[in-house]
Amino acid sequence: MGDWHSTTVLLVRRDGEVCMASDGQVTTGDTILKTTARKVQRAGKGRVLVGFAGGAADGLALFTRFESKLDEFGGNLERAAVELAKDWRTDRALRQLQAQMVVADAEKSFLVSGNGDLLQPDDDGILAIGSGSYYALAAARALTRHTSLSAAEIVRESMAVAAEICIYTNDHLTLEEI
Repeated sequence: MGDWHSTTVLLVRRDGEVCMASDGQVTTGDTILKTTARKVQRAGKGRVLVGFAGGAADGLALFTRFESKLDEFGGNLERAAVELAKDWRTDRALRQLQAQMVVADAEKSFLVSGNGDLLQPDDDGILAIGSGSYYALAAARALTRHTSLSAAEIVRESMAVAAEICIYTNDHLTLEEI
C-alpha cells in the first residue's frame, strides 16, 4: 500500500454491494490546502468506480488514462486495468507519477500502482490505499467479520476511524456505490 500521505480511499464489497469512499483532505507538508476534494469518481458510463491516492495532478492524469483504456477495451475493467498497469510500468513519463488507484465495477476490483502492480482484494472484498489505508482496512475487516452492516455503512464507519487516527485524512467523504 505504500507510504502515501495524501488521502484515504476504501473499497468494500458485501452482499452484492460495492461501495468506495475517499476523504476530502489535500495537504502539502503539514498544511491542509483543501478539505472537500473529490478523489472517488465514476467512469465507464457510471459503471466503474475509481479512487486515487497520492499527488492530485498525478491521480487525475491516471484517471484520464484509465478512462481512455476503458473506452479502448469496451468497458472491460480487467483488461483496462491490466493495460494501464503495463503502460505505467513501461512508459517513462507515467513512471514518474506518484499515485495509486483502486478501480471497481459490479464484479471485480483492482489496486493499480506505478510499480506495475495489479492486485485484487483478498476474499473479504476490501481494498484500501493512502495514508490512512491501514486504519480503514483494519476497521473494515473487523466490521465485516463481526457485524451485519451494509457495505456503505462499513465504509462510513471505517473512514471515520481512519479520520480519527490519520492526520492526512478528514471526515468529509465522497462516497459512491454500485
